Amino acid sequence: MEKRKKSLMSPEVRVTAEHINISASKMRRVVDQIRYRSYEQTLMILEFMPYRACSYVLQLVSAAAANTSRTAGLGKAELFVGRAEVSGGKNYKRVRPRAQGRAYPIRKQTCHVALVVRQKRS
Repeated sequence: MEKRKKSLMSPEVRVTAEHINISASKMRRVVDQIRYRSYEQTLMILEFMPYRACSYVLQLVSAAAANTSRTAGLGKAELFVGRAEVSGGKNYKRVRPRAQGRAYPIRKQTCHVALVVRQKRS
């Protein structure tokens, strides 16, 4: 019952992206920078960071903000990134051809990202 009351007081939206073709460690270095930041700060940070993972996280944050404004009726200025988690996904196995008919394995890593966007406390 306590959790139900808490969720009614501060609306939150959870968004996930799965099987992103980037390693979890590269994604974590971006997600760690935006955790517990406001929506405006998050957009500015992601806009100017030079990593490929920023575009994936930017799509997630903007989708979460749009969902929050549509479902809870909150403005984007009232939002901040609450919980942000990155976990490893499935590794895809590929083969790199080598000399004399040999083949070396390549493991392409993927990751899953989960973000929770909440209302700022007044």
